[in-house]
Amino acid sequence: MIRKGRQSDLGRVFELIMELAHYERAPHEVSNSVEQMERDGFGANPLFGFFVAEDERGIHGISLYYYRYSTWKGKRLYLEDIIVTEPERGKGWGKALFDITMQQALEDNCTGMMWQVLDWNEQAIAFYKSYGVRLDDEWINCHLEANQLKKLLSNG
Repeated sequence: MIRKGRQSDLGRVFELIMELAHYERAPHEVSNSVEQMERDGFGANPLFGFFVAEDERGIHGISLYYYRYSTWKGKRLYLEDIIVTEPERGKGWGKALFDITMQQALEDNCTGMMWQVLDWNEQAIAFYKSYGVRLDDEWINCHLEANQLKKLLSNG
């Protein structure tokens, strides 16, 4: 079953996030928490939405998304992550989560959907290619962390 995520799901959702962080070789990069996700996802102006894939054994996957605005395209759904726990991969959970996220983009009148995939994640790349997606190698990701922002602004 695929359904909208609830606040009570966040403990399990965070476990899946940590599993993904280990898979992507970067658990040290995670600074989020269940408490922060509760504030950010369930306040007056939720910053993200998510779906969960579950059966009688529990939650096996999530699709977490938010909206961004493109100067060229308008409202876009940004798929932050699809995570399926390793023992459940290859059973259709990822496809079901991806499909419902695409449906959400259409229901919310988005002009499209976008996301990132690591260049070494061949399994995910093959999955997305099966949908006929356009992979873009032109753009370079840029990041500044909060401590860097503070330092840069205090020196100005």
